[in-house]
Amino acid sequence: MTTEEKLTHYYTKSSPWKDGIQQVRTVIKDTELKEEWKWNFPCYTINGRNVVGVGNFKNHFGVWFFQGVFLSDTKKLLRNAQDGKTKAMRSLHYESIEDIDPTILKEYLLEAIQNAKDGKEVKADRSKKEVIIPVELESAFAKAETLQTAFKALTPSKQREYTEHIGGAKQEATRIRRLEKCIPMILEGIGLNDKYKNC
Repeated sequence: MTTEEKLTHYYTKSSPWKDGIQQVRTVIKDTELKEEWKWNFPCYTINGRNVVGVGNFKNHFGVWFFQGVFLSDTKKLLRNAQDGKTKAMRSLHYESIEDIDPTILKEYLLEAIQNAKDGKEVKADRSKKEVIIPVELESAFAKAETLQTAFKALTPSKQREYTEHIGGAKQEATRIRRLEKCIPMILEGIGLNDKYKNC
């Protein structure tokens, strides 16, 4: 599908939030933002910088601001997805079409656009973190040397993605399930999130 076809499908497919996301889209398209398709979501950019995305989820829909931490948020409406972890991204969260105030949304959008033009950005932390191998993965290495060889051939960031994904589960059964799904990808030399990076 072309980008335009993906966007049209996203905004017209059957969903409890169809009317809501279409209204949000109308407000966004009344700005100078360029409409694109990234990470399987509509994404809006200016001068090549990601400014906002639109999400349609099970229990809500919303607009996320990639550098939302810089917004003045005078109405105190922005949410942080994960306090302590999400450094820059903030979202406007809607549970009904009545929640949308187009004037407020436009105000936040215009500020986000200006921030992007001004180059305001939280830089990603590129410092090298130690890769801690979960016990389950260590055990799999002991049973299959080819798996360990394939894992060591991955870039450090891809190794970290796998170790954090597998080791991040609280229950052992979940860690084992995740490991089983990851093994074929590791053997192929594919990163856990490669499919999203190529959208």
